[in-house]
Amino acid sequence: MRLTDYKTIQFRVRYSETDQMGVVYHTNYLNWFEIGRTSFIRDLGFSYRQLEEQGVLLPVTDAAISFKSPARYDDMVEVRTIIEELTPLRLHFRYEIVNLDTDTLLVHGQTQHVFTNPALRPIRLNRSLPDMYAMLETEWNLSRKNK
Repeated sequence: MRLTDYKTIQFRVRYSETDQMGVVYHTNYLNWFEIGRTSFIRDLGFSYRQLEEQGVLLPVTDAAISFKSPARYDDMVEVRTIIEELTPLRLHFRYEIVNLDTDTLLVHGQTQHVFTNPALRPIRLNRSLPDMYAMLETEWNLSRKNK
């Protein structure tokens, strides 16, 4: 995958995200995955809020994370997000978190999601929000083409 295929967001590690050893506490990386995917969807011209207002939820059904190197307070990090898989019922994201100062891969992982209504019953996004599904599908096809 080319770096240009990813949607990215950058920020500095905050002190509150670190543990007593000065290292980012492991659960914060999952929060950063969320920042990456909400930014990804916003970059497509939609927001999570708009999805929810239109009766579509996107709960996490599975998450995987692999730690490579620690992030520390005040490091500049970049969350890179890409669609790994898309169906009318499911959406899988892949992430890389990189220290921009050292160009070191810190973490990589994935989250899997299912499109649901507010009662958490699965729905087909291509029927519920066809415009949103088309945007996601275009993005996914671009990333697959560049593999």
